[in-house]
Parts: sequence; C-alpha cells; structure tokens
Amino acid sequence: MRKIQVPTMERSENVITSRRYIEGQESELLVKIYEPKDRTKPKLPVVLWIHGGGYVLGHPDGDDSLCERIVIKADAVVVSVNYRLAPEHPYPAAINDCYSALKWVVNESEELGIDVNKIAIAGASAGGGLTAALALLARDKGEINIAFQMPLYPMIDDRNTTASSYEINEENMPRAWNRENNIAAWKMYLGENASKEVSPYAAPARAMELSGLPPTYTCVGDLDPFRDETIDYVKRLASAGVPVEFHLYPGCYHGFDAIFNNVEISKRANNEYIDALARALNN
Repeated sequence: MRKIQVPTMERSENVITSRRYIEGQESELLVKIYEPKDRTKPKLPVVLWIHGGGYVLGHPDGDDSLCERIVIKADAVVVSVNYRLAPEHPYPAAINDCYSALKWVVNESEELGIDVNKIAIAGASAGGGLTAALALLARDKGEINIAFQMPLYPMIDDRNTTASSYEINEENMPRAWNRENNIAAWKMYLGENASKEVSPYAAPARAMELSGLPPTYTCVGDLDPFRDETIDYVKRLASAGVPVEFHLYPGCYHGFDAIFNNVEISKRANNEYIDALARALNN
C-alpha cells in the first residue's frame, strides 16, 4: 500500500492564538487571531488570511502553522476568517463574509493593535480567488484601502477554457486538483448563477478593469489547472499599471506547497511568498 505523506504542522510558542465571533452580514462568523507573543511595536501590520478548499471545503484551523509563520516573519497580526461554504451557501455568501471580516479588522484596529495603513489580504486556491475578489470589491466600494494582495494559485475563472484547465484532468492527474474537480466546485459555488452572467466578485478573471488594485504577489505550479488563468491575470495586472511579482514553479501541481511542505521546492515557495508579504508590510 502506498504511504501517504501527511503535511507536518509545526506550531510556534512565540505566537498567541485566540478566537472571536463577529457579526457578518447574515450570520455570526468565527475569526482566528494570531499575534506575536512579544510585540515590538504598539501597532503592527495586519494580514486577513482566507483559507482554500474550492469554495466548498476548509477551515481556518488547517492553516494554523502557515499563519504563525506569517506572524513571525512579517511581524504582523493575522486574522483568518471562517467564511460560509457552498453548496449550502453559494455566492455571494463567501465574499460577503470576507468583506465583513475586513471591515471588522478596520473597526477593531485599536483593540487589535494594528496599523490600518498596512492591511494585506491573502489566501490560496479558493482563498486566492476570494482574495482577488475582495481586492476588487474593496476598490469599488472605496471604504477600505488595501496595501497589498497575495492570491496564491488563485481559483478565479469559472469558464474552464484555458489550455491548462484541459491539460490537468482526471485521467492524467487523478490525485491532484483537476478539471473535473474544478467544474464541480464552480457549479456548487455559483449555484443558480452557474449558467448566467457571472460577477467578477465571484470569478475575478471576468473583471474588465484591473487598474487601481493593490500591489500583488502570486504564484502557481506549471501542473496546476489554474496555471494559465493566473498567468493571464498577472499580464492584465501589469498592463493596468499594478505592480506585480509572479513565480511559476516547474513540476508542481495544485497546492504543492501545503501537501508536501517539507520538500525543497515547497519550502522555497513558502519562503518566497512570506518574504514578499513581509517586504510589502514593513517598508
């Protein structure tokens, strides 16, 4: 029987974690707050972290170790939101919850000890998709200024028409996130809107205008079905005048950095995107 490698979850004694329940637009939301045990400044940058899971799975607990590493390396507070999941709660439940969490972070900035001029939003996979969507929504509402966004291998295009979305399928990548998984997840997330015109707040690749978005870091593996939609997003950000840094990792499939987090390329990817976040928030 093939042995399955379970990702290691190293926890830090230098990070304090707490839980709070906040008021969302339609329901109460859990947020997890990670902060340095020994603060060096009265106010720190903040990262709103959004977990992945294809819009249908996941919980903040799964990213404890990563959030702690961000706290330590970026000297920041991290707030991770437990948004509602499809199919029970299709779009726009998740993005509404993320925006509620973002507003809560700003409203509670004094209590949290954070600098509202240094707000970053970040997440991976569906969390990356929600990060990109939240950046668009915040830009358009004009209520909150986001200093940096980090949508990692983001799930941003429901149309599944790119070359990589066909290339990475059930036949050749049965154990990784593939075309068939992606189509099923988008149908659950979009619900009755799946066959209609889709909002860019649901599928950010559909946004017509990307100017005015915050500086961006993103990455993707070249065996990820999201490879081409991520590359197109990067090109369009650059064309719109948005500062963007992008990394393409050879031989890597979707979620490689989390699934096999002890191999060299995963460590390198993890270090590179956390370093980018730290630079953006501490300049």
